[in-house]
Order: sequence, then structure tokens, then C-alpha cells
Amino acid sequence: MEALDYHAEERRKAEFNLDEMKIVWAGSRRTYEISDRMARLVASDPVFRKDNRTMLTRKDLFKDTLRKAAHAWKRITDLRLSELEANMLRSYVDQPAFTDLHWGMFIPAIKGQGTNEQQEKWLPMAYKMQIIGCYAQTELGHGSNVQGLETTATFDPQTDEFEIHSPTLTSSKWWPGGLGKVSTHAVVYARLITGGQDHGVHGFIVQLRSLDDHLPLPGITVGDIGMKFGSGAYNSMDNGLLRFDHVRIPRNQMLMRVSQVTREGKFVQSDVPRQLVYGTMVYVRQTIVSDASCALARAVCIATRYSAVRRQFGSQNGGPETQVIDYKTQQSRLFPLLASAYAFRFVGEWLKWLYTDVTQRLQANDFSTLPEAHACTAGLKSMTTSVTADAIEECRKLCGGHGYLSNSGLPELFAVYIPTCTYEGDNVVLLLQVARFLMKTVSQLGSGKKPVGTTAYMWRAEHLMQCRCEVETAHDWLKPSIILEAFEARAVRMSIACAKSLAKFSNPEDGFAELSADLLEPAIAHCQLIVVSKFLEKLQQDIPGKGVKKQLEILCNVYALHLIHKHLGDFVATSCITPKQGALANEQLRLLYAQVRPNAVALVDAFNFTDHYLGSILGCYDGNVYQKLYQEAWKDPLNDTVVPDGYLEYIRPILKQHIRTARL
Repeated sequence: MEALDYHAEERRKAEFNLDEMKIVWAGSRRTYEISDRMARLVASDPVFRKDNRTMLTRKDLFKDTLRKAAHAWKRITDLRLSELEANMLRSYVDQPAFTDLHWGMFIPAIKGQGTNEQQEKWLPMAYKMQIIGCYAQTELGHGSNVQGLETTATFDPQTDEFEIHSPTLTSSKWWPGGLGKVSTHAVVYARLITGGQDHGVHGFIVQLRSLDDHLPLPGITVGDIGMKFGSGAYNSMDNGLLRFDHVRIPRNQMLMRVSQVTREGKFVQSDVPRQLVYGTMVYVRQTIVSDASCALARAVCIATRYSAVRRQFGSQNGGPETQVIDYKTQQSRLFPLLASAYAFRFVGEWLKWLYTDVTQRLQANDFSTLPEAHACTAGLKSMTTSVTADAIEECRKLCGGHGYLSNSGLPELFAVYIPTCTYEGDNVVLLLQVARFLMKTVSQLGSGKKPVGTTAYMWRAEHLMQCRCEVETAHDWLKPSIILEAFEARAVRMSIACAKSLAKFSNPEDGFAELSADLLEPAIAHCQLIVVSKFLEKLQQDIPGKGVKKQLEILCNVYALHLIHKHLGDFVATSCITPKQGALANEQLRLLYAQVRPNAVALVDAFNFTDHYLGSILGCYDGNVYQKLYQEAWKDPLNDTVVPDGYLEYIRPILKQHIRTARL
């Protein structure tokens, strides 16, 4: 008997070619085919089950993680998977593990900062996982302020070694994933000291544990920092603490691509510029933006499918109640998040191109675009992760009471995602870096220095300061040129207004500190402009498939007009648009929601998530939510017995009025 599809009617409403939309979401047909194959490979393997994860103890959860990581590596080697296939398989296992840091931070750090000789020595072992590495930068006392790190690496010219030491409690390394129980090696960031002189923070490859019995080496104190937010979630990761007691390593284990220490102890800057380290940063942040689109898509998929199944109120003459997704209040909260998932996906695609472009320029000793690329990726990392974290919680609320159930998938998704708002750069600190770059760009406009990349629009500042929005009807808001100019004008005007305020301070740093809260606003406006412009650029491409481009145009307009509605105060206060034009934008937004509605379920189907990966009863593909919720309830350990453990000791004495004589 064929299983019922409760979403069948919704899927029949779709006005576009679903298979082609899946390819657009994946980025290419090849990526789609690999992604689909890896997702199904993981979903069909019982070792990778995760439905019981939130009920496991910390020790059992961690052992389960080790088992999955080992099994994944076995599958990768047995099937001789490519790097892309291996990365996708690990992502579909969907359980934070030490391997995330080994492949995502340890190896890129050696590739980015190690000399050719160091790469030849360490990378083959790392690629074969003969050593397992992590990235030990953050300390108990310092996170965002990397220059404030306290761990020291003092060169001893007599032995040709560095002595790595933790001089204070706050210098303890704290948080590195994979460090607590697994990593054999780490790239450790410490203050380089030669001849009594401090040369700032540099990276060193340090062995932490024996490759024979896994015990910490002499002088190493290492362990796990303890339970974190949520059940399951990021508790599968062994975030660690680490202290060094005068640990010695050979001089050639300092990562020396950018700077070296000679045998005599002389500190030397190499011909390779320090900006090279930005390349690794751009890569990591590009990955985080892509991950944001995926996490947001998961939450939106769950909320959209469940909103189509759930019915409340509105029954006419005993007929069915109204689908929750048909309520305008639900649409106005849900559909902008759906549009954001697609918007973040496309800006993530563009960041992959940017990383390639930056890498090629670095190899050709062209560093002209680096400051802009650094600011752009910092801002997009901040904006997309903040929006996604808030959106996952909003999707939980969009699912009503059932969204609070662990098996809705949303509580664990939220718990596992929110650390992204602080790791790899605190989001507020990153926005301030963007603001600083924008203020510098504005200050150079008068000197004739032409802004590059995502700040190129500032070259037209004179026009953008004076232009008036030409919207007369709601339909005018569908013109890409009008949308783009409104966002450009808002960003320029907010940046220039802040620059003028800063100019009133005799000391620019005092001004920056005093106005830091205000400076966040132009940074956010600039980042939102980037996302809108990249979505519009995507629509300029040749997009095959019936109705696909039309749906993307609708989503792009929803994304842009929702931002105008949300930040109406900015647009009106800077005179970019009038209050009446703002009202017309909102009117057009309501019309767009009506166009999204028949396509909503198919638009989340395009993400091509398996039920295993989604991990949600509310978001299951067939929509058979209520039966599955009922069946799942009986699997809870509390339901193993009809009468609970503790009845005789605690419940019965209360009921029988024997509480005073009970032995509690």
C-alpha cells in the first residue's frame, strides 16, 4: 500500500519546474547529483541514526559521535570519495564532531600559513588522519581581541626550540572544538618572543597527545570545558581547555610562510605579505554564510510544511478548518524567511567566487581588493548568522506549541546553530570592522580614490545623496533599478551621516568609541545592499526551467521589500523614500505573498532535504505529522513503564497523606 502524501495537493499547485529549482539551489547539476547521492547514502545507513540523540547522556552522545565519525571516514575511504563528496557526506551526518575542526580549520591554517616544506611534512599525515588537529586560538580571557592573547612562545637559541607556556589562568586555551578529548595536534596561537622582544601573535604546530596511547604529553593539561546549551546539539563536540607548562617544540614548528625566526633567533618578515592570512579568513567566513543558508532553509522547510498541514479556526458549515499557512499573519512572518534562505544561498555562491578571485590575486601579488573582501565577508558572516539564529526561533514559534517538542527538530537546530553568532568573530565586533572600513572609504572619496567591489556604489555618492525615489504605484516597486537605488542611497546616506558625526571629534578613536552603536546601522545597511544586489545579479543569469526564474524574481522582491518595510525608519529618515512610497512597498509585499503561497511547499522541496537530515516530524516529507507524533511519544523512556519509577517513594505518600512519615 502506497504511503499517503498529505502535501500532494500543495505540490500540484506549484507553478515551476521543481527539478530545475533543485539544481539552482544546489548551484549546478553536478553538485545537485553529488549532494543527492551523499544525502541518501547517509540516510540509508543505520549507524547514522539520530532520532535518539537528545536523550543520550553526554558520555553516550560523545561515544556515538566518535562512532559516526569513524564510520564516515571508513565510508569515505572505502568508496574513494572526492573531497567534495567527503565534505557533503560529513555535513549530512549532521552531528558536530572533531572532524569539523580538523578539515575546516587545522588543515586550512597549515595550507594558508605554512611554508611549502611545512605543508609537505604535515598535510599528508593530516589528509590521511594519521594525526588529528584543531585550532587553538581563543583563550579563557580573550576571544575577539586576538592581539590580547597571553600564551607565550619564547625562542631558546641554545636548543633551537620554542617554549610554549600558559603564564596565567586566563591564558588557558578555552573553546577549541576537538581539543577536549580527541586532537593529537593543534595549531596554537601564542605571542612570539625572541631576545626579550614581543613580536605579536603567531601560529605554532604543537603535539598534544601521544600517538601510541593518546595520553597528554609532558607539560600538557587538557580536557573538556563541560556541557553547553541544549540537549544533544553542540554537546557532541569536545570543546576543550588547554594549558602549557614550559612545553618545548622544534623551531620549524612555527608556521613560517609570513614570518620566520632564524637559527640565531632573529625575527624576519618574509617576502610574502601578512595579508595572506586574510585568504583563510575569507574561506572560513564564506563557508559560514553558506551554512547559514542551509540552517535557515531547514527551519523554513519545517515551518512551511507544518503550516500547510496544521489547520485552526475558520470552519464553514462543518467543513475543514483553515490551513495555518493561509493566514496573512503567518505568511508575513514565514515568507520573508523563505526568501532570505534563497538570498543567503546566492550571496554564499558569490562569496565562493570572491574567495577564488582573492586567491588568484594574492598569487599575483595583487592586494588591492583584500581590505574590501575582508570587510565584506566579516559583514556578511555577521548579518547572515544573526538573521538565521533569530529566524530558527521564529520558525519554532510559527509551529505553535508542537514546535517546542524536541522531535520538531527546531530546538536542537537552534541550540546547535547559535554559537555561530560568536565564533569566528563576535557579530557586533565584525559589524564595527565593516563600519570602520566604510568610514575610511567615505573619507577617501574626496581624494579621487575609487572604491572597489561591494563599495563601488559609493563612487556615485553625489548622485545618491540627491536622487529621489520614482515610485508612484505599488507595481513600481517591482523594478530592479528602483529597488537597488533605494538600498544604495540609504547605505551611502547613513555612512556619510556617520562620517560627518565622527568629523566633529578631535580624536577619531574617541569618536568611534562614542558613536559605535550608531555605526552599526550603516554597516547593516551596506550588508543588506550586498545581499539584495547579488540576488538581482543572479536574476540576470540564464536560468532554465519553466517558471523557475519567475519564482526567484518573486522571492527577490519579497526579500527586498520586506527589508524596506522592516527598516522603514531608515529609508524615510534619510529621505530615500517617502512615507507614502513605504506604504506602497507594503501593499506590493502583500500581493507578493499571495504569489508565493501556491508555491511555498514546492519551494522548500527544492532544498532536497531527506527526512533523516531534516530530523523533524513536523517537517516530514509526507506531512503525516499527527500519527508520527503520537507514535514517537510512546518511544520516550518515561513510557517504558505505566507506573513511574518513584511512585511508591514520592507520589503515593502524597496521595495517601503519609508525607510526614515517608522516608524521602
